Amino acid sequence: MIREKLLYQWLGRQPYEPVWRKLSAHAGAVAGGLDKEIIFACEHEAVYTTGRRGVDNRVGSTLAAPVVHSDRGGEMTFHGPGQIMFYPIINLRSREIGIKQYVHLLEESCIRLLAEHGIEAWRKCGFPGVWARDGKIAALGVRVSRGVAFHGMALNVDVDRKWFAAINPCGLQLGIANVTDFTESPLLSEMAERWQAIFQALLHANHVSGGCPK
Repeated sequence: MIREKLLYQWLGRQPYEPVWRKLSAHAGAVAGGLDKEIIFACEHEAVYTTGRRGVDNRVGSTLAAPVVHSDRGGEMTFHGPGQIMFYPIINLRSREIGIKQYVHLLEESCIRLLAEHGIEAWRKCGFPGVWARDGKIAALGVRVSRGVAFHGMALNVDVDRKWFAAINPCGLQLGIANVTDFTESPLLSEMAERWQAIFQALLHANHVSGGCPK
């Protein structure tokens, strides 16, 4: 079956909670057959979020940004300036895509985007996300409700590492990498536009195999 191109919207810089509400409402509408799949992307104002497994794993004292208890998967992490949030809302049930396959698709889209900027990136078995030479460059946190996936992926482009110093991001005692560790800083909106094009191409080509190389 040939599917139409997904809608895409760049939201600019936004606070976290209004976007979260937008995602939840749209995902519910997709599940109910009242709206179409879509890809949102944005940059958030500084915020720490916890996922459903997100016990308070802070290692510092008072955090310098608000903490929001989210319904995404994963543990505590930071979102803020210099980071792109990719938020596809996809009906996995109707597409007959499993969650592991979907995570692979998100990762693969990011790996291919980074390759276009001359950055070698890869997966780590058992640790969702994307990794580069200096550490984790993209993190994942997905929720599936009534067969529809929302939340998504965060790509570090030029994030100040001080924000990660106070926490154990996503439960890992590992480094954080930025796109700007390897190349000049691109425009976030342009990177987001290219990511969604790669994601859509892979999604429509049913590129959802779930290997875990490197």
